[in-house]
Amino acid sequence: VFTDPILPCGQILAEHLSLPSVFFLQQIPCGLDFEATQCPNPPSYVPRVFTEHTDHMNFLQRVKNLVFDIPNYFLCDFVFQPYAKLASEFLQRDVTVPDLLRQASIWLMKLDFVLNYPRPVMPNMIMVSGVNCAHKK
Repeated sequence: VFTDPILPCGQILAEHLSLPSVFFLQQIPCGLDFEATQCPNPPSYVPRVFTEHTDHMNFLQRVKNLVFDIPNYFLCDFVFQPYAKLASEFLQRDVTVPDLLRQASIWLMKLDFVLNYPRPVMPNMIMVSGVNCAHKK
């Protein structure tokens, strides 16, 4: 199943039909892609969105980076809770959204380390940045 994991309905269907899934995405809000793929993402070293920090931060910038990361935990639970409930009812077992995302076979990531900070990637994550850009002659 070729799907975008921001709305996990495709992954719920793939799990129900016992089919492999391929994700095509740039990033999932709240860092669920880091959690699902088990990539390290410490807030003291990886700059967060809207902080305008680089990868070279002093102590106060690292603290600010951590403070910007705290609301993500609550926001993710609030946003993805209906999908976790839907998946649990449909699959007839207790399941969370990160559990669903962990079942992906391949992650096609629209990231480029020229524009984004380098980050560790797992073997099933393939960088395909620019795949949807128009080619000029």
